[in-house]
Amino acid sequence: MHPGFGVYVHIPFCAKKCDYCAFATFTDRHQLTTDYLAALRTHIRRSVTNAMPRATSVFIGGGTPTLVPATELMSVLAEIPLASGAEVTVECNPDDITLKMMQTFRAGGVNRISIGVQSTVDHVLKSLGRTHNPENVKRSVSFVREAGFETFNLDIIYGAAGETLDDWSRTLNDVVALDPPHVSAYGLTVEPNTVLATQPDRHPDDDDQADKYLLCDDVFSAYGLQNYEISNWAVSDHECEHNSLYWQQGNYEGFGSAAHAHLDGRRWWNVRTPERYIELVRAGESPESSSETLDAQTSKREMLQLLVRTRDGVPLGSFSDVDLDEMSELLERRNDRIVLTRAGRLLANEVALRLIDAI
Repeated sequence: MHPGFGVYVHIPFCAKKCDYCAFATFTDRHQLTTDYLAALRTHIRRSVTNAMPRATSVFIGGGTPTLVPATELMSVLAEIPLASGAEVTVECNPDDITLKMMQTFRAGGVNRISIGVQSTVDHVLKSLGRTHNPENVKRSVSFVREAGFETFNLDIIYGAAGETLDDWSRTLNDVVALDPPHVSAYGLTVEPNTVLATQPDRHPDDDDQADKYLLCDDVFSAYGLQNYEISNWAVSDHECEHNSLYWQQGNYEGFGSAAHAHLDGRRWWNVRTPERYIELVRAGESPESSSETLDAQTSKREMLQLLVRTRDGVPLGSFSDVDLDEMSELLERRNDRIVLTRAGRLLANEVALRLIDAI
């Protein structure tokens, strides 16, 4: 089990809902900001009183955390007890970032920024339903550096309708030109109950996404970013601790509406709307909406399905000899581990179905 303890804080406010987004985010609830942040502080204090461990990683996501006043967001972070050397990340929209905001975050204990770039090509951003100006990405990165952040992440998405291989290549080259220590690149997925789900002509093509993934891996590898999980590349010592905790089934607490939490095989998630979250926390009640407890076998299988996506792979006995033989182009042995080949990364979901319950 991962020795760390994570904290996720959900900020549900957005200026505009992206066409592909299925998260619990709202464009019409900004008037709740003050009450919502007060509920977050109360909920965190309550958990601390109940002996919540010190966090080895914190991730403030959403939604758009940068729509909340920076000093008020830091007042929420201040309530979370941190372990020495804890990684503290805030997800940021490039249109919102100012030098003062970054300085406020840095002074408040944040040491990692994740910027939602998605693409640097205008028509691709429009296709994704994004509104930010690609020029703001360069400015944002300069503010992040000027404020003293030593590590940051750029998030990009491939597979939008109308995005050519040349468009994707331009985004990749623009991204590496910013000299990032970490990049996350995700294939566009169609989630139920999104604008994208209702428009099949805009759905991504598997072959196109495979080509873009390989190009992405080529560009990042040549630049010196190493792939350490299918969708994540980093220079050495800049890997995301918080994501690694998730992949290793570590324990974490979730604060805010729709936030998820996990403790030793029990998972739970909070009520979906900010109004209900505020109401329950104010009343001294738990905002938990529902939960599930994983049996040992399910927990083991889920862990293997997450680990197989990572650079370190899974223990030797995790696949049968027959499957290893059949999937020799997709899997390779590295010491006492089985790891995905580059071709295997493209078919990771299919490979994961063949895992056996061994650890």
